[in-house]
Amino acid sequence: MKKKRISQADVAREAGVSVTTVNLVLNGRQNTRISEEAAERVRLAAEKLNYSTDPIARSLRTGQTRSLAFISDNVTVTRYASAMIRGVLDAAEARGYTVLMAEIGDHLERQGSIVESMLERRVDGLLFGFMSARKIDLPALLPDTRTILINATAEGLPSILPAEHEAGTAAVNCLLAAGHKRIAFIGRSEKVYDPYLSVTIPRRYAGIDEAMQAAGLSFVAEFQGHEWEPELGYEGTLRLLDDGAKFTALLAANDRVAFGAYRALQERGLTVPGDVAVMSFDDEQLATYLHPQLTTMRLPYREMGYLGVEMLLADAPTEPGSETLVPMPLVERSSIIRR
Repeated sequence: MKKKRISQADVAREAGVSVTTVNLVLNGRQNTRISEEAAERVRLAAEKLNYSTDPIARSLRTGQTRSLAFISDNVTVTRYASAMIRGVLDAAEARGYTVLMAEIGDHLERQGSIVESMLERRVDGLLFGFMSARKIDLPALLPDTRTILINATAEGLPSILPAEHEAGTAAVNCLLAAGHKRIAFIGRSEKVYDPYLSVTIPRRYAGIDEAMQAAGLSFVAEFQGHEWEPELGYEGTLRLLDDGAKFTALLAANDRVAFGAYRALQERGLTVPGDVAVMSFDDEQLATYLHPQLTTMRLPYREMGYLGVEMLLADAPTEPGSETLVPMPLVERSSIIRR
C-alpha cells in the first residue's frame, strides 16, 4: 500500500496553525504577524511528521527545478577524467541539486539538440565539461540560462581551466631542486598552439621554458610529437639515447609518454631514478602502477567540476569571458631522487 504523502495541511493540524502560516514559515517568507513561537511549532511539526516539500509544486512556485545539466564530450565514459563528474555531483548534492548528464562524444553537431532538450527540462544552469582543454563553438544559448565551461573556453562564457603555466614551472623546479641540470624533454609540438586543439598546453610549454631560462639552462635534447601515447615516449627516448644525448632527467609531456620512456630506459639497462629521473603531467591512474611510481603534476578534474557548480549557483553570475584557474598539485612519488 502506497504511503500517504504528508501535506502542509497535516503540518498545520499538528502545529495548531493555518495552512497559510505553514506555507509562509516553511518557505522562509518573512511575516511580522507570525510569532516566533508559532513558527517554531510549525518547524517542529514538520520535523515530527517528516514533511518534505513537493519538488514539482516548488518549481512551479519559484521557477526553479533545482536541477543542472552536465554536457560533455567524453568525460562520462573516460575513467581518466571521470573525477570531474565526481566533483560536479558532490557539489550539486551539497546544494540540494540533481544533475542531468548527456554525452556528445566527437559529434559536436549534437550540442544544439542536447542543449535544447536540457532547456526543455527547465534546468537551472548548464555545465559543459571537456576531457582536453580547448576552444569550442557552442550553439546559441538562452541569455538567462547560466552557463559555465569546465576545461574548455568559448566566446563570451566563463571558463574553469587548470593552471598549466604554473604547473610547467613547478615541474621543472622539481627537477632542479633535486639537482638535475641536464634535462631532456619529450612532447613539444607546434600543432597544439591551435586553440581548437588546446588552450592550456601552450601555457604549460611557456611555464617550462621560463623556468629553464630562469635557471640559465636549456634542454640538452628534445623529441617532438603531439600524439601523447606510450609510443612517443618509447621511440623518443630511444632516439635521444641513440643520438648520444647525455641527460640525468627526462620531462615527459604526460604520464603515457612517461610510461613509454620507462620501457625504453629499461631496455637500455638504465634505471629510474638511479640513472634517469622522470617527471610528468596529469596523474593518471597508471602513474601509481609504474615501478617506481611516477612523480607528476595532477590535473585537478574533481576540483574543477566542484567549482563549476559553485560558480553556476553563486548569487552573482560570473563575468562573461572570464577564466578561473585551478592549481595543479605536485604529486611526489619515487621517480626522482636528489643527485
